[in-house]
Amino acid sequence: MKPKLSAYVSDSVSQRLELAAKRPGTNKSAIVDAALDRFLNPERDTTGDAALIRRLDRMSGQLDRFDRDLSVMAETLALFVRYYLTITPPLPSGDQDAARALGRERFDMFVAQVGKRVASGGRLVADVMERVSISRPDLFTRSIEEGAPLGAAQHAESGSRSQSATGEQPGPSPAGREEASNV
Repeated sequence: MKPKLSAYVSDSVSQRLELAAKRPGTNKSAIVDAALDRFLNPERDTTGDAALIRRLDRMSGQLDRFDRDLSVMAETLALFVRYYLTITPPLPSGDQDAARALGRERFDMFVAQVGKRVASGGRLVADVMERVSISRPDLFTRSIEEGAPLGAAQHAESGSRSQSATGEQPGPSPAGREEASNV
């Protein structure tokens, strides 16, 4: 015979116990016995808890990667804006209308490219970061002078973009190459 137990519970717990005991095949004693056994058993079934902890750990890792990616994008945007504002000379007032029209055209092309990348599931930042980490793994670990372009020594030797300073037409930009490969 099982020992009899008397306990005081809150009204809300009592109401939920009454509701649960109305189910066929159950009674208050069986419900309380199972709940106390699970609570008091040190080797109780923790698979549900373990699955929840694994899921939370996975979500935490995803948030860490998202935070890292967001930091990289914010820093990239800030550096680009600073570079653009530093090298762009003011336009004479007669050329401003043509420049605005060209700017609107370029912006429309930019928006179309972003739309294509998002629709295709492509991630340009991830692609570029992967290419850079494979070809030059030490690029982001070196101490770079403020304002100095990344990998300036390698670019000066290869002369890839410095050719434009000699009057030659520079090659297509990364966005232009991207557009050409998506056509």
